[in-house]
Amino acid sequence: MFLDHYGLRKQPFGVTPDPNFLYFSPSHLEALASLFYGIQSQRGFLALIAKPGMGKTTLLFHLLERLRNSARTAFLFQKHSNARDFLRSLLSDLGISDRDGELGPMHSKLNEFLVREAHARRRVVVVVDEAQNLENAVLEAVRMLSNFEIPGMKLMQIVLAGQPQLADKLADRNLDQLRQRISILARLTQFSASETANYVIHRLRVAGYSGKPLFTAGALAIIHARSEGIPRNINNLCFQALTIGFASNQKVIEESVLNEVVDDLDLNTLGSNSSTARQCSCDEPGQLLAQNGDVTYPNWTGHAAVSGIANSRPKIRMESNAQDDCRREKPSVEDCGHWSAEKWIGGKTHEQEC
Repeated sequence: MFLDHYGLRKQPFGVTPDPNFLYFSPSHLEALASLFYGIQSQRGFLALIAKPGMGKTTLLFHLLERLRNSARTAFLFQKHSNARDFLRSLLSDLGISDRDGELGPMHSKLNEFLVREAHARRRVVVVVDEAQNLENAVLEAVRMLSNFEIPGMKLMQIVLAGQPQLADKLADRNLDQLRQRISILARLTQFSASETANYVIHRLRVAGYSGKPLFTAGALAIIHARSEGIPRNINNLCFQALTIGFASNQKVIEESVLNEVVDDLDLNTLGSNSSTARQCSCDEPGQLLAQNGDVTYPNWTGHAAVSGIANSRPKIRMESNAQDDCRREKPSVEDCGHWSAEKWIGGKTHEQEC
């Protein structure tokens, strides 16, 4: 019933990574192109850094899918307590049998496998996701994998992916040798206002939606402000908004629906101090309008609007309480800013292959 109400074939704002819904923002295109180039040119060690919820794992799945016919791949994401556990997981993911469980024999089996794949002209690509959770000793064991090489060729391409804490670890002087081996460092940046709107439109289209805009410009502005341009947050807000819209038999999601969603997701009202009156904080992130400059929104074809809308900024309809009065007096937004990647995308839209 929920999907039929909006004319959808599938849930557009799910919680599990789905490469079919991957939206190629400029920074996603840049990161994908950088990682793909690094693997093709056999750079050895690559790294991908992104805040939680930015679609890092989905991008990695897409990368591995593109390499499926030309490489043997392994995807590791568990937290390994020591080098032996890490190497055992690697062998298992590559389909290499291991009964001894000792480092020496495991290294020998891995080396034989890598040489055999090299002779067959197949690359071996290992992705270590959530690498910020690895202890320094395990990261050092990962570095030792770079010793598997033949003259002029690295036998294994390794992608370390993780949250910003991974960058902090790599900056540790105790890991100098690992950091020096990382030749490409890619990153995912939070969406701008227009990218947030394009992301919502893209996911609705993939889910089968067609017709006039499902979210108004004002609703999209609230989604961007409250989500801080992070895809996982956008998904949560949109899912809740569609649920409320369905319950109230609305075909278009307006600002009032998003205001209700914001209230429903406000954990402060459920905390131990919820019985006390909440004080207004005009500095809190996630308000609607920018104090400096205009927020632009894309039209329904997915192209960003370029004209200013200073005189037509959407207003949020709010109940009259102290906090909402304060918001009206001092609206603000944390816009993540635009991040140019024209040199990589060459004018292609996010719906085309990189």
